[in-house]
Amino acid sequence: MTDEPLHKRPEGASDATVEAVGKVSEAFEAIEEVRGRLYGLHRLVGTADLALGEAVELLRKAGHEELADTVDREMVGRNVLPGMWTFQIVETFDEGYYADFQRIERLVRDQLMEGRRHVYEAEMKARERTHGQPGHEASPEDLDAQDLQAEGLS
Repeated sequence: MTDEPLHKRPEGASDATVEAVGKVSEAFEAIEEVRGRLYGLHRLVGTADLALGEAVELLRKAGHEELADTVDREMVGRNVLPGMWTFQIVETFDEGYYADFQRIERLVRDQLMEGRRHVYEAEMKARERTHGQPGHEASPEDLDAQDLQAEGLS
C-alpha cells in the first residue's frame, strides 16, 4: 500500500496549479510556525510573570519593601499589549487571522486538489529521490518491504 492516491495530482491539474497550491500551503505552514511561537510567547511571559512575583517576595524578605512594591505594582500581572494578557493575544490570533488563513488554505486545496495535501511536495519527492537507495524509499511500506528482503523474510 502506498500513499499515492492521497498525494496524486488530480486529473487535469496543471503544473502551474500544483505549484500555486503548494505555495499557498507553504504560506500556511509559516503561519502554523507563527502560531507556535505565539504559544511560546504566552508560556514564557507567564513563566516570567510568576518568577517576577516570586522575586517580589524575595525582595520583601531581603528587606527591600519599597522596591518590591514598585516591581509588584508596575510589572506583576501587567498587560503585555493594551488591555491584553498573552492568552487574549493567542485567542484573538486563533479566532481571527489564523482561522481565516486555515479556511482559505483548505478552500484552495478543496477546489484545486480535491482536498489533497502536499501534492507539490509529493511530486518533488518523486523527482528528487534516488530510486533503490536506502533512505530514499517512496513510502514507509517500501521501507518495510526492503527490510524484509534484507533479512531474507520475503
